[in-house]
Amino acid sequence: MAKRIDVIEDVKKKYVRMALETGNYTSIARKAGISRETLRNWIKLYEDEVRDVMETEGSTSLSDNPTKEELQKKYEQAMILLGEKELEVAMLKNVIKKNEFL
Repeated sequence: MAKRIDVIEDVKKKYVRMALETGNYTSIARKAGISRETLRNWIKLYEDEVRDVMETEGSTSLSDNPTKEELQKKYEQAMILLGEKELEVAMLKNVIKKNEFL
């Protein structure tokens, strides 16, 4: 049962991170299928932990009025992450192909 709780907490933290990175709580709450108040409660619970993870990864949240440079930096970070994920998907597809022939 503890494993299920960990998965649920991981999902909550994912939405907290998305909210912190974008600053758009309403959109993220809608995407998660929860109320904005519930998202705010999750942020109160997990904000410090999520920000620590973001900081170690070099990711930051947007300010209320982001500058062009801030937006450019976020875009570049997103492109790097996208490239990493595309590489990961390609590697997993390769593993699946190899396992199909075994």
